[in-house]
Amino acid sequence: MHLRTLRTLVEVVRQGGFSAAAKAVFATQPTVSKAIQQMEDELGVTLFDRAGHRPVLTAAGEIVYRRALAMLNERDDMLREIDDLRGLRRGQLRLGLPPLGSAELFAPLFTAYRQRYPGVEIRLIEHGAKRLEDILLAGGVEMIATLLPLADDFEFEPIRREPLMALLPAQHPLAGRARVSIADLRDTPFILFEEGFALNAMLATACQRAGFTPVEAGRSGQITFIVALVASGLGCAFMPRLIAEQRPHPDVRLVPLDEAETHWHVALAWRRGGYLSDAARAWLKLAHGTLKGA
Repeated sequence: MHLRTLRTLVEVVRQGGFSAAAKAVFATQPTVSKAIQQMEDELGVTLFDRAGHRPVLTAAGEIVYRRALAMLNERDDMLREIDDLRGLRRGQLRLGLPPLGSAELFAPLFTAYRQRYPGVEIRLIEHGAKRLEDILLAGGVEMIATLLPLADDFEFEPIRREPLMALLPAQHPLAGRARVSIADLRDTPFILFEEGFALNAMLATACQRAGFTPVEAGRSGQITFIVALVASGLGCAFMPRLIAEQRPHPDVRLVPLDEAETHWHVALAWRRGGYLSDAARAWLKLAHGTLKGA
């Protein structure tokens, strides 16, 4: 059983099907199907239930998948250690960033990092924080930016802490307030980010503490569109101060959110116990020096 075959199995699970996995491993769909069938023949078990719309791991498949992830992570750790011997003259940094805040926080770091380490290739993926955490644990990236708090599966370095702002239509009765709480907004519909954004879970917890479930007016992954929806009077939204202040709108008022445990606390995180390459350590050091005191 070869590592390439194990990678193929992992990609079938990660991509949700044989055709998508084939694109990820630069193979044809029949080649992927044959590789999985050969693995099943070798092990004498069925790894996927193929009856539904997408293949689902069997109990035996779950075991093989878990072991495959461990072996592939060990292989990636080995390659990163070897790259370190080259003193950052070459190598790769596999980085995951969320859409919210990346432009403001990390775009300048890319330029600085490339200037210092031009031989290191940065491979970037973008998802909501919760999805990024899953990808990190699966070995798809080496380091991510996400929000605190984090589970014990991760080690992390906090890099930026920002208060949340409530974005209110200019005509909202509370738009002139110096501060508002979540409870103050219980009768105002919420405009949220798409699923997978950690900010949503933070707001849901705050609403639960205040004893209500907010009415959801809409969701979007686009910051500018959310601001426009607020301006149109559809409801209120919430963003970190750093982001909200860079998107002014004449029909939107920014009011600080006076609520415990609702700061946007960004950290760089990696797998607990996993090997952290020199390329990743260099990114961490640069981010710490640039953003920690901001």
